[in-house]
Amino acid sequence: MACITKRGGRYALDFYDQQGKRNRVTLPKGTTKESARRTLRGIEEKVENRTFIVDKQVKLFRVVAAEWIKYKKTRIRITTWSMYEGHLRHHFAELNEKRIDRISTATVEGFITAKQAAGVSLPLIKKLMVTLGQVMGYAVRHKMVSHNPVRDAERPRATGAPGENHEMKILEPKQIKAFIEAEPDQKYRTLFLTAIMTGARQGELLGIKWSDLDLSMKQLHIRRTFTHGQYFEPKTKGSIRKIDVAPVLVKELASWKLASGGRGDDLIFPSRDGTPMICHNMKNRHFFPALKAAGVPAIRFHDLRHSFASLLLAQGENVKYIQTQLGHSSPTVTLNVYAHLLKETNQKAVCRLENTIFQATGHKTVTKRKKGLTATG
Repeated sequence: MACITKRGGRYALDFYDQQGKRNRVTLPKGTTKESARRTLRGIEEKVENRTFIVDKQVKLFRVVAAEWIKYKKTRIRITTWSMYEGHLRHHFAELNEKRIDRISTATVEGFITAKQAAGVSLPLIKKLMVTLGQVMGYAVRHKMVSHNPVRDAERPRATGAPGENHEMKILEPKQIKAFIEAEPDQKYRTLFLTAIMTGARQGELLGIKWSDLDLSMKQLHIRRTFTHGQYFEPKTKGSIRKIDVAPVLVKELASWKLASGGRGDDLIFPSRDGTPMICHNMKNRHFFPALKAAGVPAIRFHDLRHSFASLLLAQGENVKYIQTQLGHSSPTVTLNVYAHLLKETNQKAVCRLENTIFQATGHKTVTKRKKGLTATG
């Protein structure tokens, strides 16, 4: 049974841990009996949850993080593992020397605040929270701590106006035409047009084969992605999809197939020797030069995907349809990414509502009378 004793003017705790081992802990000089009781209650709670560890055996965050990243290496895609490993190497210096049991919700929120003050982008901070949550979750599973403080921490939020923290840049139709026309090489011109007209991700485009293209049905089947020198299956079921192909793109792809002699399992956009294209070379030798020649501000290749989604939203297409074309797991994901682009369509929506209600009778205003609401012209 746990008890509190006093030796040489200092309180000491005497208790058995979850393994049945007897422990004696002498508290600092000046500790009151009430404080000693609170400390003992905390220890008893940890023993009950089987998470009690003797102070000198408690691991530092960097040690636990190293164990976790080693554990994950054979269990997740190498690209995801590399991202986690990079996060731990570059972004957690302020936590590395902390005991894992001293990382509280307040610690996590302080970490977020420090990153925001340092100018770290909101998307990156959110990714760092995922990594930190995984490390702390590992600590919980291995009884190093009793709970995951990341779960209770207030999530980082955008601090500016809607859309201000988004890094995406959207091309206008005139800019898209100028950009496409500025690329002299047919292969790359067709690649850029495919990116804009399908919203496919870079890795998906570099991994598509002629067997994935159904010209008769005007659809492109996304079955794989190529990244970091390897082919992978798409991460989610939603990413494995059939994308509708516009007639102008069908024509350009058919022309490129004839010119390249592509067939069967040949890549649609290979390098010169038929192997997957090196994206770094593609961007430096063709993508950025074409943007510059067209007088278009520099953007990321991924912004071609954003431009596709933006233009579909602007013309009032159904969000569920856009979600399936993009390969998002749900319409909610699509809305979370592109909600700030819906603002321009709101007035058109209410005008259509007005026409639906009043156009049949020609009444355009509504006034209130004693016996209810009456439409008047």
